[in-house]
Order: sequence, then structure tokens, then C-alpha cells
Amino acid sequence: MRKGRFGIAALVLAAPLLFGACSGSQPLSTREEGTGVGGLLGAGTGAIVGAAVGHPLAGAAIGGGLGAGTGFLVGNEMQNNQNANAQTQSQIEQQQQEIESQRRQIEQLQQSQGQNEDTE
Repeated sequence: MRKGRFGIAALVLAAPLLFGACSGSQPLSTREEGTGVGGLLGAGTGAIVGAAVGHPLAGAAIGGGLGAGTGFLVGNEMQNNQNANAQTQSQIEQQQQEIESQRRQIEQLQQSQGQNEDTE
């Protein structure tokens, strides 16, 4: 029983170190966040289940691996959606700029036609 509590305590203490080590000059991507959160949740859940059967460290290792894999898949999908949304937003902004440019050209043509009619 003591071994199980020690394993869980070690995981709880290691989590802040993991996140502290990952904090660099650039923020984590959604993919990286998903992998990290999935790994931690999986390890915690695995440690709890493993403690119930007498093997908290094995449970934490298995749960952490499965959680990290699942977290990566979810984070990757979310990252791909964000990238697609950013690309779509960029295209929308370019089209809006083109519309505004054409609107100005139409106004200039209308003004020049009005001036030509006044001089005739």
C-alpha cells in the first residue's frame, strides 16, 4: 500500500516539473498541449488503477503512454482545424481587400464619367 502511495505522490510531484521543462520561449502548440495533458491524465488514471491491483508504476507507465497517444491524436486534429481556419481567414481578408479595391475603382470610374458628361 505504501508503494502505491509513493508512486502516486511521485507522479503528482513530477507533473509541475514536466510542464516547467516544456515552457520555452515559444508557447506550446495545440498538438503538444494535447499530448502532455493526455499523458498526465493517462498516467494519473493508470497509477490509480495500478495501485488497486498492486502495480501503480506499471499502471502509470501504461496509462501515460496510452494517454499521450490519445492526447496527440486529439491535439493533432485540433491543430489541423486551427491551421485550416487560419488559412480560410487569410483568404477572406484577401478577398475583402480586393473587394474594397474594386469598389474604389468603380467610384473613380463613376466620377470620371460624371466629369466627362459635364464637359460635353
